[in-house]
Amino acid sequence: MKGSEKVIDALKGLLAGELAARDQYFIHSRMYEDWGLNKLYERLNHEMEDETGHADQMIKRILFLEGIPNLNQQEQMNVGSTVPEMLQCDLDWEYKTAGRLRAAIAVCEEASDYVTRDMLAKQLDDTENDHAHWLEQQLGLINKIGLQNYQQSQI
Repeated sequence: MKGSEKVIDALKGLLAGELAARDQYFIHSRMYEDWGLNKLYERLNHEMEDETGHADQMIKRILFLEGIPNLNQQEQMNVGSTVPEMLQCDLDWEYKTAGRLRAAIAVCEEASDYVTRDMLAKQLDDTENDHAHWLEQQLGLINKIGLQNYQQSQI
């Protein structure tokens, strides 16, 4: 089924972001694992799997709409060097992704592509109500109980 070029372009842009998010979560999770922060490792590894799933959905949808996904194009990652920096980098990414998803949903509405819109709306829900919310909670905990106590709780 030939899809709207605007929708395909929006999906390609989102895909570049999902690939970078996947890789950012990948490196952060492995850093946490190396530091012995196993709970953070497990959660970020799960987030990496979620981002991989989002990218997979986008690839399949681009192909269905007769576009060609570009897996060589990916946005620049923001890798932190401390736990708070890493959490903040990931949260900033989720905020940016939420804005891009909203814009892409609007493009889908204009093109009357409600299947793609619904797929992106589900990803927006994951981004806001799961990923971003959890990251906000972690940064809030660091502020409330201190970094040392927080890191101890993540062993």
